[in-house]
Amino acid sequence: MKIAVVTGAGSGIGRAVTLALLQANYRVALAGRRAEKLDETIALAGDLGQYAIAVPTDVTNEAAVAALFASVQDRFGRLDLLFNNAGTGAPGIDFGELTLDQWRNVVDVNLTGPFLCAREAFRQMKSQQPQGGRIINNGSISATAPRPNSAPYTATKHAVTGLTKSLALDGRAYNIACGQIDIGNAETDMAARMKTGVPQADGSIRAEPTMPVAHVAEAVLHMAQLPLEANILQLTITATHMPFVGRG
Repeated sequence: MKIAVVTGAGSGIGRAVTLALLQANYRVALAGRRAEKLDETIALAGDLGQYAIAVPTDVTNEAAVAALFASVQDRFGRLDLLFNNAGTGAPGIDFGELTLDQWRNVVDVNLTGPFLCAREAFRQMKSQQPQGGRIINNGSISATAPRPNSAPYTATKHAVTGLTKSLALDGRAYNIACGQIDIGNAETDMAARMKTGVPQADGSIRAEPTMPVAHVAEAVLHMAQLPLEANILQLTITATHMPFVGRG
């Protein structure tokens, strides 16, 4: 039995990964801003829902993140996995029209949030016996290549790659592994617009292929279930025919 924390667990990729982890005999703490959405995820797990707890959490709030990991310690006594998944974007508008508040909101959720969660996980994994654990960050393919009008999102996802590499290095002394999954066009509510058409690098609007979110959950589970002596530092999973390589 292993213990996991999943942020952004109330919908999309976070929900799919939570359900996959429960099916793989993990105990899971679900974190997200909306308690009702976390409860929906647990209900979808059926009988396995008894092995999950919902902890409404704003990942940008230091005290709330500390309380999340304290709840995990109190309930389960240790932590084996953090899936740092919570994220947001800014409106897809001309770069010159972005406001500082829009920029800061994306930085807070996509970069400061993963830092706060990873720091608490790192502390817990370092201090527990047996020592160690795994952190998986959701980077997005925007950690490699931007979409048009996506500077805040793309900048934070590039930064997540730096956070992942630093954690992979700093965690070695404590048997803490860290990797990143970069996802392109999984079928979630957030990606629904891909089917109706999104801006391309050449200025056109085109629909893009998507893939079932279950494939992403399987990939995260594969990363999670490796022994700590092995680590997937960065894994990219996309819909096969989506524009990504060269954005074409």
